[in-house]
Amino acid sequence: MALPIEDYAVIGDLATAALVGLDGSVDWLCLPRFDSPACFAALLGDPDNGRWLIGPEGQHESTRRYLDDTEVLETTHVTPTGSVRVVDVMPVGDGRADLVRRVVGVDGTVRMRHEWVVRPAYGRVRPWVRRELAQGTEVIVAIAGPDKLVLRGDRLPTSEDGHHRDSFEVRAGDELTFSMTWVPSHRQVPPFLGFDERIEATVTRARRWASYCTYQGPYREQVLRSLITLRLMTHGATGGIVAAPTTSLPEHFGGVRNWDYRFCWLRDASLTLEALLACGYSAEARLWRDWLLRAVAGDPDDLQIMYTVDGGRDLPERELPHLLGYEGSLPVRIGNGAVAQKQTDVLGEVMIALEMAREMCVPETEDSWSLQRTLVDGLATHWDEPDNGLWEVRGPLRHFTHSRVMVWVAFDRAVRAVEEHGFDGPVGRWRTLRDSIREEVLTRGYDAARNTFVQHYDTTEVDASLLVLPLVGFVDGDDPRMLGTIEAIEKDLMEDGLLLRYRTDSGVDGVPGEEHPFLACSFWLVSAYASAGRVEEAHALMRRLLDLLNDVGLVAEEYDPVAGRMAGNFPQAFSHLALVGAAVTLAEMDPSSPPPEGSPTRTTAES
Repeated sequence: MALPIEDYAVIGDLATAALVGLDGSVDWLCLPRFDSPACFAALLGDPDNGRWLIGPEGQHESTRRYLDDTEVLETTHVTPTGSVRVVDVMPVGDGRADLVRRVVGVDGTVRMRHEWVVRPAYGRVRPWVRRELAQGTEVIVAIAGPDKLVLRGDRLPTSEDGHHRDSFEVRAGDELTFSMTWVPSHRQVPPFLGFDERIEATVTRARRWASYCTYQGPYREQVLRSLITLRLMTHGATGGIVAAPTTSLPEHFGGVRNWDYRFCWLRDASLTLEALLACGYSAEARLWRDWLLRAVAGDPDDLQIMYTVDGGRDLPERELPHLLGYEGSLPVRIGNGAVAQKQTDVLGEVMIALEMAREMCVPETEDSWSLQRTLVDGLATHWDEPDNGLWEVRGPLRHFTHSRVMVWVAFDRAVRAVEEHGFDGPVGRWRTLRDSIREEVLTRGYDAARNTFVQHYDTTEVDASLLVLPLVGFVDGDDPRMLGTIEAIEKDLMEDGLLLRYRTDSGVDGVPGEEHPFLACSFWLVSAYASAGRVEEAHALMRRLLDLLNDVGLVAEEYDPVAGRMAGNFPQAFSHLALVGAAVTLAEMDPSSPPPEGSPTRTTAES
C-alpha cells in the first residue's frame, strides 16, 4: 500500500515530476510530461503497477531535506548497523528525461534493497525488457509502445518474474549511482550524462532562481519553498502550469471525489503567476502569456477553462479499472470532464495576472492586448449566464457570487488597461458593464438579513470563495458586509479550525460523499483577517497552517484534521499559491513585518 500522502516529496525537471516516498520508493512518475501516462503508478495501486525503490532493509528511521533552495532531495536512512544518504534529482533534459539516484555510505554498514518495476500506461502494460551494451556499459532497457526506459548503475538488479531486484551492502565511504532515462522508443539508447556535473548545474541554476525572490516578509522560508514548488509545476519549454502532478488522490478516503489535476487550468495558472509576480518573478509572465496566446487562439467562444501542458484541448475523462485506487478510493480517473464546463470567473483571474505583469513593466505585445480585448468583448455578450463556478460543481448551473465578482474584475482590469496604460478599447461600454455588475452583486449576492454575501443568488449558504472579494478590490477588507461574511463563514464552514469550501450536504455540487477542509480557503481566511485589521488572528491561523506542511515544506489540496493527515492531489498548486498570497497580504497589512527588499533582476525565464 502507498505511504501517507505527506510522506512523499516531489522532484522534477520542469517537464514532469516524481513523487519519492520517505521509504525511498518512487511511486509516481509520468513520462515525458506531467500529463503523459505514468510508468510508475504504485501510488494508485500496488508495487506491481510500477515503482523504483532504493531503500534500507529492515528496521530504520529516515529524515530528508531539500539541498538549500533547490529541488534536489537528500534522504538519510539510519539503521541499527549504520546509515546511508540517498540523493535524488531530475536534471533538466533535452528531448530526454532522467531520474538520477546516488547512494552514499555515511557510517557502519547498511543492507539496501533495490527494486525496479517499469509498467507504462498507468501501471497496466508489462514492457519488453532486455540487457544490452550501450557505449561499452551494460544497461537494462524496457520498451513498450512509444516509451523506452534505460536503467544504468554501478550494480544493476537482476530479473525475477517481470521485476528487477537486488540486495547489497553499503559501507562508509561507498558511492553507488543509478540513473533511469526516458527517450522515445524509436531512438537509440542515449549516452550517460555525468552525475556530478548535472547535480552541480541543477543546484547552481536552482539557487540562482531562488536568489531572484524579492519577498522579505514573514514566513519567508515557507514562501520560497512554495515558489520553488510552483516552479516545479511549470513546464519550462511551453510555459504551461499544472494544478498538481498527480491524479485521483482522494479528497475523502474511500470516496469518489478523485480527480485528475495534471492539466493547465487558466484560473490556477493565473493565480500561480500572481504569486510569482508578487515575489519578483516577472519573466515567468512572458512565458505563460505566450502559452496563453497559443492555447486560446481562435474564436473567444471556444475558450476552455483548462488545456493540456502544450495547449491541447482534448482531455476526455475516463476511468482506469485496473488500478485499486489510493487506499481503495475509486474510481481512478484520467482526463477531466470539467473541461467542458462554463466558468465565467476564469477570465477575471487571467486579467488580474496580466494587469500585475503590466504594473511590473512586462511589455504588452500587439497580439497579447488584442487577445485580452477579444476575450473581454466576448465576455460582454454572455456574462449574465449561470455557470459551474470556481469549484466546478456538477450540479445545476447557478449565478455564483464569486463568478459574478470575477466578471466585474475582468471588466475592471480592462478599464484600467485603457485608462492607466493607454491601450485601445471600448472603455465606456466596459465601464458601464463593470458598474452594473457591481450593483447586481451588492443586491442579489448579499443577504442583508444575515449581513453576508452568499454562495449564489438562489441561496443563503456561504462559500469560502467569498473571502477573495477584498483581495481583488471588490470591497474593502473592513467593510461591514465583509466582516459579516467572515463571521458567517467561520460559523458555517469551520471544521476543527480549518475551512471547508462549502457545505457538501447542501447538494450544490451534484457529487456524492464528503470532503475535508480545503487548505487554500484557510489561507484566504488569513488574508481576509489581515485585510480586516485582525492581524494577530491572521498570524495565529498562518502558524497553524504552516504546522500542517510536511517535513520538506509541501502540502496537499486538503487536510483531515481528525486523522491528522493530508488528502487530495499533491503537491497542490492552489494551496501553495494561497500560502504565498497570505504571507504577502500579511506583509502589506502588518506594520511589524519587515519591508520587501530588492533582489537581482532578470529579463528572461530560466529553465
